[in-house]
Amino acid sequence: MTRTPERVRDLLLVGLTFSSGAVDAISYFALGKVFTAFMTGNLVFVGLSIAGAGTSDVVHAALSLAMFVAGVALSQSLLKPGSGHALWPPGVSVALALVVVAQACFLAVWLVTSGRPSHGSGALLVILSALAMGIQSNAVRSLGVQAVFTTAATATLIALAADLEAGNRSAPERLRLTGILVGLLAGACAGALVVVHARSYAAFLPLVVTTLVLGGAAAAFGTRGRELRPVVPRRLPPAGHGDRQ
Repeated sequence: MTRTPERVRDLLLVGLTFSSGAVDAISYFALGKVFTAFMTGNLVFVGLSIAGAGTSDVVHAALSLAMFVAGVALSQSLLKPGSGHALWPPGVSVALALVVVAQACFLAVWLVTSGRPSHGSGALLVILSALAMGIQSNAVRSLGVQAVFTTAATATLIALAADLEAGNRSAPERLRLTGILVGLLAGACAGALVVVHARSYAAFLPLVVTTLVLGGAAAAFGTRGRELRPVVPRRLPPAGHGDRQ
């Protein structure tokens, strides 16, 4: 199979989506039944709390919304159009490096609290995680890949469902969108399993995956956004060719 820049980019996006699913599983189970990647859920949680019917930590939900917005704003200056390959500009990797830093800080606090943070330390974890997810979401948005956000699946699901009737998407596009949905589901499942069975190590999961994505982007596109060249099998010369002197 030919390795193209688009295929590599799509695999990196699936990896980021897997990480986001794990992040939300961890935050839901350990940080007051809130999300730090999926902001639609937090808006619903705040609304339920206002109505007196909520079970989530409304302070953490509101804090997550605020820090997600802060992450988007913080990353905006890094993601302005510039030099580099359009599929993966250098600014995207710089933004993901900030995500890795925030997730590493999250891991440090998580380990100090043995994965069972108090309300105060939980608020700090919400700040770090939502900030990281805001940065990541804006970085992915800047790539301009239709119906792919890595921290929410609604647009992806709509695109796939519409294609069932219209049938106007190419096979690579369908594969990309399906991979995003599967990645989010798998990440949430993996995150939940780690929290339940190895809680102290749960914060390693999104950090390791995001770091691997960042390393993969560097290997494929380089620090200056150079394009990955497709791997094309060499054609052997016909038999007897070149034997003449």
